Amino acid sequence: MSKNPLYPIFLKVHQLNVLLVGGGFVGTEKLSFLLKSSPKAQVTAVSKEFNAEFLELAGQAANVTLIQDAYDEKYLGGKHLVIAATNIPEINKQIHDEAKERYILVNVADTPELCDFYLGGIVTKGNLKIAISTNGKSPTTAKRLRQMLEEVLPEEIDELLENLNAYRDTLKGDFEYKVKAMNEITGMLVEKKG
Repeated sequence: MSKNPLYPIFLKVHQLNVLLVGGGFVGTEKLSFLLKSSPKAQVTAVSKEFNAEFLELAGQAANVTLIQDAYDEKYLGGKHLVIAATNIPEINKQIHDEAKERYILVNVADTPELCDFYLGGIVTKGNLKIAISTNGKSPTTAKRLRQMLEEVLPEEIDELLENLNAYRDTLKGDFEYKVKAMNEITGMLVEKKG
């Protein structure tokens, strides 16, 4: 059995500049994903045309800038992440190659071999965020797992996190003591009931 070699990170995309190229169905899906997970994401979207759903979604987000134009490498300037979501494979490959020349992380929609990162399934319950990755093998499985976790995790989990954070702030002592105290109190979360 092979293991997923990806290293999960959580990016503060409200502090990064994201370029999204493509304003069709896939571009709309990518923008929706970004804004659902990080409503204040800084996104510049470039496309010759934007579909109505894309425009509606972008119109609800103050931090999305629309540029109605064909892709040009000049749009890579000052960007930290790039998402290529056009319906033209050659353009997506060009975006990938030009982003890589500038050491910018890139995701090319539906082309795993041209991706530095994947936009996996995400479950958010207040401050708790769980990312799900299938290493690009089955986005549908990631979607189903996300749906399941959204149902089984209670909304009150955020209250638990707040309470544990408040408790942690009261602890005095060195790091080892704090870890031991937090392990004791959170251990009951995984204890099996007889």
